[in-house]
Amino acid sequence: MKQQANISIVKGIMTEFSDSTGLSTVEKSPRRYLWTDAFAVCNFLELYQRIGDESWQNLALLLVDQVHYILGRHREDDPRTGWISGHTEEEGRKHPTIGGLRIGKQMNERKPDDPYDDNLEWDRDGQYYHYLTKWMHALNRVSRSTGNSTFNVWAIELAKAAHAGFVHVLRSGSKQMYWKMSIDLSYPLVSSMGHHDPLDGLITYNQIQATAVELSNTSGPDLDSEIADIELLCKGKNWATNDPLGLGCLLCHAYIILQLIVQDRFTDTVLLKDLLESSLASLDAYMLSRFLSFPAEYRLPFRELGMAIGLHAVERIEGLMEEKPDVFDKNNPIYSQIKYLRRFIRLGEAIEKFWLDPQNRIAKSWTEHQDINSVMLATSLAPDGYFKL
Repeated sequence: MKQQANISIVKGIMTEFSDSTGLSTVEKSPRRYLWTDAFAVCNFLELYQRIGDESWQNLALLLVDQVHYILGRHREDDPRTGWISGHTEEEGRKHPTIGGLRIGKQMNERKPDDPYDDNLEWDRDGQYYHYLTKWMHALNRVSRSTGNSTFNVWAIELAKAAHAGFVHVLRSGSKQMYWKMSIDLSYPLVSSMGHHDPLDGLITYNQIQATAVELSNTSGPDLDSEIADIELLCKGKNWATNDPLGLGCLLCHAYIILQLIVQDRFTDTVLLKDLLESSLASLDAYMLSRFLSFPAEYRLPFRELGMAIGLHAVERIEGLMEEKPDVFDKNNPIYSQIKYLRRFIRLGEAIEKFWLDPQNRIAKSWTEHQDINSVMLATSLAPDGYFKL
């Protein structure tokens, strides 16, 4: 009964999103933002799986096309035109992700000689690696849903473009990643490395490569060298975080890793244990902030909902391990980690309940970022379209 109620809410949210962002209404100028749209694609696919109405899958496909045609091209306020890859119109349509994809921020990017402003940079366009990995994941989900390998090929081409643009060699000879790059990937906008960016890359590269093998797309480019690079960048990292969104991503990654392990597409069980351990440490620390007692205007909905999405992965990890008892020995510490993580499942439910309350959705913290907040609420209410391979 609760699942049916959730699906009804998700339908309403995604219909409103489709209308308000210009996806299904020709009267509106499209408003595309890569992170939000990646989750939206997965939500549309989940509705298609649950309801069986092809119109939802068609919206996912339409959104993919719109994102590529808008965020794969230069901005309207930029003197440059066409595909950011520099390809011709015809080649750009065949390979829409080969130059990466813009974030979709309202302000144009900072030019190389412009002074850096920490506050303004959040509102400026460019490319974020962790947004690109989310889009790779969304394209992979489309290939899985439709059986059409083209979308996964685009994900692999995006992975190669992102890796080439963001990963660079330091003077010491070791490799590092930029956090934010220019629209055409020609210069860094923020040189520091995102805490979880290498992890995002490692999981996503393995995921889309596994799909390429499964769909027999062996003639396309592989990601072996990129995976080798990113494995080194992940080595020895502590993934614990005080960011609820990052915490949720850790749990989602853990579930994807387990699915890949079950499919014999990933062998690093130590990384799975590390992610669960880091998630536990992060949850314990985050609960000390007593954020649930704060009023809506002092909370960040999409970050909290990212954690709620991750907490939904805990039950699914436990269920898959019970379904495949031969994967791990019963004495494996992963079992006890899952047991402890279960204590926090109601936390995710409390977050959903809070943001489902219309009174809390009139706060500026919700209305000023309504697209991303509402889409991630929908994902939390029906998460399988996002993280089930």
